[in-house]
Order: sequence, then C-alpha cells, then structure tokens
Amino acid sequence: MNTLAHAGPGPWILFFPLLWAAVIVTAITLVRRFGGRRLRGPGGFAGPGASRVDERSPIALLGHRFAAGEIDEDEYWRRLTVLEEQFGRTTAEKGRRR
Repeated sequence: MNTLAHAGPGPWILFFPLLWAAVIVTAITLVRRFGGRRLRGPGGFAGPGASRVDERSPIALLGHRFAAGEIDEDEYWRRLTVLEEQFGRTTAEKGRRR
C-alpha cells in the first residue's frame, strides 16, 4: 500500500517557496514604484507638473528675504511684480502664488 503520505512531498514542495518569493518581489516592486514618492526629499521626484526652482534666482531670493522678515508684504509684492516682468514665471508658478 503506497499512499502520498509515505511517498514524500514530491515536486510540489518547490511551489510554496516560489509563491512566497513572487509575493515578496511584487510587494517590493509596488512599494518602490508607488509608495516611495512621498518619502523622497529635495532632488527626488516632486510629482507631476512640478518644476525645479533655482534657489539663486532673484525671485527665490526675494522669497527668502520675505520669509526671513527682512522686507514686509507690500515691498515683497512690489518687487515680485517687477521681477516677474523682467524674468517671467511659468503659468503653474503664477497659479501657486496666491
């Protein structure tokens, strides 16, 4: 009398480790592709439609001076208007301004 219990596991023993390996690889791939975007800092992926801002540009320097309290809000908007006429801004940046 030869039953499966006495014949050993057979080739099906390889199925479960391969199944778990496929699940782990899929999970890692999904996390790296979709989950890591929120965790990346400066220089990483910023999202669709985002543009990199040059930190040495006159508009960025004006923003830093305003944030530091060196100039008041009225002076900030006056100077920003002049700088926009000279250096320009993209449409997306104008929408984020106000």
